[in-house]
Amino acid sequence: MIDLLRRRRSIRKYEKKAIGKELLDDLKEALLRCPSSRGINPWIFIFVDDARLLDQLAMVKEHGSSFLKNAALGIVVCGDETKSDVWVEDCSIASIVVQLVAQSSGLGSCWIQIRKRVHSPDMTAEEYVQKLLGIPARLKVESIISIGYPAETKKPVPHANLTFEKIHYNQY
Repeated sequence: MIDLLRRRRSIRKYEKKAIGKELLDDLKEALLRCPSSRGINPWIFIFVDDARLLDQLAMVKEHGSSFLKNAALGIVVCGDETKSDVWVEDCSIASIVVQLVAQSSGLGSCWIQIRKRVHSPDMTAEEYVQKLLGIPARLKVESIISIGYPAETKKPVPHANLTFEKIHYNQY
């Protein structure tokens, strides 16, 4: 697992290649097996592979989402805040787990933060996604994970660049 983490990088350039059913099934299973506080599983996942919708989702924010239009898949990660007070944490866990499974399967991915982000002066990113995909207001949109076959290679972050000063033992 540590080798997987060493290699994982945010990928924003993708080949024009669809993801096969078997890999899609693995991604779905990974999401549904994610840990969740008290086993509540407050999440809903929307798999978007329609090119037109991916183009529209790529405009969700002014910065940091345009690469989604070239991904084979966008996974919209939503949480039902009426079911759990820690839906944000549960959805965050699911977001990173699916990225690790994608990485282990030869796919690249990148997290697109939606919660507490702005689409335009009069609309949040969350409202934009909810309207575009018909998501009810009770479901909050945490993130979108772009996934596809990488069209770029990034070197791992060097061990020497890790911020070990952020690790403390027994006390701060």
